[in-house]
Amino acid sequence: MRDLAEKWSVPPDWRNATIEVPGLKIGAVAGLHQRLVSGDLAAWAEASGFDGPAVGAFGLAEGMRYSVRLARDRLLAVSTTPFGMATGWFSEGFAVTEISAGLQVFEVEGPALDAFIARGTTLDPAGPPSASATLSFAGIGAIVYRRQRSLRIHVDRGLAAYLWTWMETVAANIATGSQN
Repeated sequence: MRDLAEKWSVPPDWRNATIEVPGLKIGAVAGLHQRLVSGDLAAWAEASGFDGPAVGAFGLAEGMRYSVRLARDRLLAVSTTPFGMATGWFSEGFAVTEISAGLQVFEVEGPALDAFIARGTTLDPAGPPSASATLSFAGIGAIVYRRQRSLRIHVDRGLAAYLWTWMETVAANIATGSQN
C-alpha cells in the first residue's frame, strides 16, 4: 500500500519555530488558554468576568484575557492564565468548550506587516475592524486580529503546517521585493 504520509510536510517544533526576514518576524505563540463560547454571550461575560467587547478582524485585543468575536452568538476567549470557569452547558444559556489543543496560534510583526496581510486576505487592514475575526486568510479559515503591534492568527492545528509553509514563502517574497 502506498504511504500517503510522505506527501505531507513535517510541522516544525512550534516552541522554537521562527521566520525572520527584513521587516517581518513570525513565530508560534505557546501557552495560551483558548475556549469556544456559544450562546448568550452577555450571560457568559457576566458569569466569567471577561471585560470589554469581543474584537473582530483586525480589531485590537488588549489585556491578559480577551475575547474575539467569531459569529453573532460565538466567540473565542483567550487568556495567558487558566480560566476559573468550568466547561460545559450553563443554564444561563451558553456553552463553553476547551479548544486550546485544537488551535495553533501565530504572531506576525514588523514594518512589512501590511504587505503580509495584503497577500493573505482581500480585507483592508487599515479599514474599520469587521464584526467577526473569522475570515479566509491564505486560502484557509482563520481567526485574525491585532495584539499590541502584531497580528495574531489562530488556525486549526491540522492546517498549521500548511500556513507555516505559506508564511515562509510570503516572507521570502516580501524580503526580495517580489509582488507574488
